Amino acid sequence: MTQMSREEIIKKIRSGESLADINLRGVDLSYESLKGANLSGLDLSEAHLQNSNLEGVNLQGAVLEKAFLFGANLLKANLDGANLTEANLQDSNLDDASLKKTILVHTSLFGSSMEKADLRGAILTKARMKRANLRHAKLDHAQLQNAHLERADLSNASFKEADLTQASFTNATFVKTDFSGAITEGAIGLS
Repeated sequence: MTQMSREEIIKKIRSGESLADINLRGVDLSYESLKGANLSGLDLSEAHLQNSNLEGVNLQGAVLEKAFLFGANLLKANLDGANLTEANLQDSNLDDASLKKTILVHTSLFGSSMEKADLRGAILTKARMKRANLRHAKLDHAQLQNAHLERADLSNASFKEADLTQASFTNATFVKTDFSGAITEGAIGLS
């Protein structure tokens, strides 16, 4: 794998060149605008993308384990099938993002906005989503065992056939929230 400087990596991303043979583990691209970039399938484990503009970025199938995306703008980003295990997305914007079958195990999403996000089939076991905005989000067939959704806004969200075993919904907002067929054994704050 080739090593490159931050500036060389950013130049390649903006020009649309392939990064397939570049080592991006732990790369620091904080505060950069990478709007619309194709980063699909790349290994960005432990990358620093704090406050980066990743609007419309393609991260399909990317590995972002333990990545730091605090305050990142991921509006309309494609994260389908990506692995964000133990990543930090606190206070990030994931509105209208696609996260179908994305792995978000023990991921920090405190205060993040995921309005109209598509999380169908996502694995959110032990995800921390306190104060998150999930209005109109689709979480059908998602796995949310032991997830923390305290004080989250779940208005018009859909959790059809989701696994909510032992999840915590204390003081969450429920307006027209659909839990049809969901597994709610041991869930806190749903009654």
